[in-house]
Amino acid sequence: MKVLFIGDIIGEPGRKMVRANIRSLVETHAPDLVIANGENAAGGFGITSEIAEELFALGIHVLTSGNHVWDKKEIEPYLTKQDRLIRPANYPAGNPGYGSVVISTKAGKAAVLNLEGRVFMSNLENPFRVAEQEIEKLKKETPVVIIDFHAEATSEKAALALHLDGKASAVIGTHTHVQTADERVLTKGTAFITDAGMTGPTDSVIGVKKEQAIARFLYQTPHRFEIPKGPVHLNAVLLDIDGKTGKAKAIERIYLKS
Repeated sequence: MKVLFIGDIIGEPGRKMVRANIRSLVETHAPDLVIANGENAAGGFGITSEIAEELFALGIHVLTSGNHVWDKKEIEPYLTKQDRLIRPANYPAGNPGYGSVVISTKAGKAAVLNLEGRVFMSNLENPFRVAEQEIEKLKKETPVVIIDFHAEATSEKAALALHLDGKASAVIGTHTHVQTADERVLTKGTAFITDAGMTGPTDSVIGVKKEQAIARFLYQTPHRFEIPKGPVHLNAVLLDIDGKTGKAKAIERIYLKS
């Protein structure tokens, strides 16, 4: 089973970059499953039902998210009815939406699980404990479990991957928007990368106008963040997973630029 995971899509520039390249990516790599993090797809903050449907129409099978999934309040009714747009499973009970989904592909079933980190982020339910519980449930349907771990700290991401080595097929980090060069298959068969990167403006500070980000650091006062125009890049990873055992065989970084 081949899985294409596209890093955080940032606003309209990111969506255009996906639209321009997804066909060639699919033709080149022939993925059975396409996943993308879409929590910043609406103007850089949040996602709408219209944008989710637009991304699904391009051939993305599952959209994951993170802390920004709640930014557009109108998304909440959509989260309750569309299980292919998932939110972190470790938010407290009572929140709308689904934390995981099982998808049928031509290579068999695959589960996608979304989790959010706690270091430098909100004090949610323990992602390590929730991961164990969710994996046990999902493995009743499929041995393939792919995790989007939306977290800030490199240490937390690496620790979760090592904790789940041999239990999850892959732990893919998102949220920090910079593609890391530490992709590897761990000793018991879990593919890992600290961050898949982003699909958005290259001449920016993790997707926002550099002048606004610099001003925030200089003056320590609130500044409105906007998405700049200009060159755009696409970050992704390609996973090769044994559909029978759920073990990863390979992970490869992808970088495209406009």
